[in-house]
Amino acid sequence: MGTKLTKTRWKLTGSYLVSILIIVFIVLIVNTLILVFLLINQHTNNVGEGEQNSAERFTRHFSHYLALDDGEPILSQEGQEALQNYGAWFQLLDENGVVVDSFLAPDTASNKYTPMDLVHKYKYMDDEFNTYFIGAFESFSYIVGIPYSDDHRYVFTVNSETVVSFLSEALLTIILIDTAIACGIGLLFSAKLTKPIQAIIERISQLKNRNFKQQHFKKPGIYHSVFSNLNDVSDTLKKHEAEQHKLEKLRNEWISNVSHDLKTPLASIYGYGELLKGDDVSQEERIDYAEVIERQSSYIQQLIEDFNLTMRLRSQQMPLQLKETRMEPFVRELVIDVLNEPAYKEASITFTGKAPQLTRQVDQHLLKRGLLNFLYNALIHNKEGVSVHVTVTSTFIFIEDNGEGIQGDVHQIFDRYYRGSNTTTINGTGLGMAIARDIMEAHGATVELTSQIGKGTSIKISFD
Repeated sequence: MGTKLTKTRWKLTGSYLVSILIIVFIVLIVNTLILVFLLINQHTNNVGEGEQNSAERFTRHFSHYLALDDGEPILSQEGQEALQNYGAWFQLLDENGVVVDSFLAPDTASNKYTPMDLVHKYKYMDDEFNTYFIGAFESFSYIVGIPYSDDHRYVFTVNSETVVSFLSEALLTIILIDTAIACGIGLLFSAKLTKPIQAIIERISQLKNRNFKQQHFKKPGIYHSVFSNLNDVSDTLKKHEAEQHKLEKLRNEWISNVSHDLKTPLASIYGYGELLKGDDVSQEERIDYAEVIERQSSYIQQLIEDFNLTMRLRSQQMPLQLKETRMEPFVRELVIDVLNEPAYKEASITFTGKAPQLTRQVDQHLLKRGLLNFLYNALIHNKEGVSVHVTVTSTFIFIEDNGEGIQGDVHQIFDRYYRGSNTTTINGTGLGMAIARDIMEAHGATVELTSQIGKGTSIKISFD
């Protein structure tokens, strides 16, 4: 069991870890794409915005302020104003790099520039922090110098293979570092998450093996409700198992009692059947023997019918044939029927009705049987002279007697397959009270029994 749980835990840990790695990998790719997109977008925006206000753009378009007059270049008034507004100065060079015209140029500015001087000036600021920008007009060149310009130049060389190699190594390093971090975090969190899951699996296995002992996990975390429900399930299963053991015990006792009860009538049937075969049996004896066989057969039939009925009621496989019934006349007629039976014609049974208009949907046949079982139980299991009173109200039916009471086993009186300790000399299957209670419950009623030794027994059947 331990090895299996360990494998399950590592399997859960592995699944959780793989999911984290996949998430990290996806996030890494998405972030890289977003970063590249943002860089490209920023570069595009910067170029567009920078060119609009940059000295480079100002220099390229400065040629619009130049014109030729008899082959000589002239700086327009607008150009001079533009230079003043921009804070720049201007030099015009011929083909040999000689300055032929200037405007606002500092005294330190050169009068002649070689190609190397122009390259050097373009790349770097001079000692006065002037940044040089170069443009062309016809066969001339010109320089726009800007002191302390906000535009800065940085010169660097790029090897594409080196850049690709560096980026690859950097990306690989990032992936390895992120993977290591993800594995560490994944192991930490998966261990924390899977430990309670392992406990849950182990708890379920214990329940499967009928170990219903209460257990309390030290740090259930988010699984607190799960452990609480498992403990509730454990209690429920424990109760069900106890009920099952109790029911099994009672069933075995009932089978033992029924087997014992069947032996006597079967022995009588077998014995009297043998006697009927004899030639020296008189006609009167034959009739007596036949009556005994008939009576014993009827008892066996009743036993089997009670057994079938209690099984069907127990498994809820007996549909009720409901019919709208006025309860007070129904119960009154039932009491009258009992008094009309020869065996109970001297019985003391009184009736009180307090709900003449009360009607309910009931199965008349089953309800009659259940109420008769309660009445017969009160009459049969008490000495002669017992008084039984039946009351019908709008919410309950009350059957009480002033007999001997139930001796010490009130809590078991409705158990199936049970016969009271003071009923061993009375014929019966031991199912009458259980059947009566099940019939009432099938009608949505509850049965409450109270009894006191020497004072009698009362049964209250309450309807919803």
